[in-house]
Amino acid sequence: MLPVLLDLKVVKIYTFGIFLVLAFFWSSYLLWRNIRLTAYKEEDIFDGLFTALAGSLFMGRLVYVILNFNDFGFDLLKFALINGYPGISLFGALLGGFITLYLFFAVKKIKFSEAVDYFVSPLFLAIAFGKLGDFFAGGEGGGRFSSWLHATSLYESVLFFLASFLANKLLFQIRREKHSPGILFYFFWWYTGAVYFIFDKLKLNHLYFLGQSFNGRIALLILLTTTVYFLYYFKSPIGKKLIFVTNFFKHNGQKAFQKIRFRTKRPARDRKKTDTQPD
Repeated sequence: MLPVLLDLKVVKIYTFGIFLVLAFFWSSYLLWRNIRLTAYKEEDIFDGLFTALAGSLFMGRLVYVILNFNDFGFDLLKFALINGYPGISLFGALLGGFITLYLFFAVKKIKFSEAVDYFVSPLFLAIAFGKLGDFFAGGEGGGRFSSWLHATSLYESVLFFLASFLANKLLFQIRREKHSPGILFYFFWWYTGAVYFIFDKLKLNHLYFLGQSFNGRIALLILLTTTVYFLYYFKSPIGKKLIFVTNFFKHNGQKAFQKIRFRTKRPARDRKKTDTQPD
């Protein structure tokens, strides 16, 4: 594809780097627009954002280095030089970012389960731009299937753009108290786990742990865990709907059975007279 967008001889402008800038700009704007609707201080939220970015970068890089320890060893210079030795684990970065944000909010006396909902749609948007940049840069094209190449980064980008839209809609339902605060946090993990699990088999480049795809196994674990959570969360609505459906079929089934039984119990002469009456 186009890994280098512009070569100025003195400096090279990379395509993926441009999309990372776009990801940061638009996700920050969306976060700012959402925070304006709340009583949170903008400086606290954005201080938390920058702190979380630092924690995310460190943890994502650390997980990647651990999984590729044979290539890095204990060389701290290789750990720090991301341009020279590229690679970050997305799940490690997400974990590090959320842990750092939780600790920051704890210090600021901000309730994490309520404030984190406002970060989800911007985070989906940032990942979508990152995936789109990866597609144009040709970094993670996909795996071969039959005789053509799957553009998995493009597929994922479209799905994450959709997720950002859905998360923003869900955020306003939370604000109208239709759902509990924090539900978007679990939706983020469920959706991300589902996307990564679905497309993991189509990708060429994998992080391996004990001979297995690290992202694929982590995605499956996240997907199963959050699915159980949602089944528990929606157990009352699901239970009510099941009871309604059961009662509906039970009631109408009894009425139908009574009509059939009534017709079969009538004398044959009455049934014949009724059946032979003109319409």
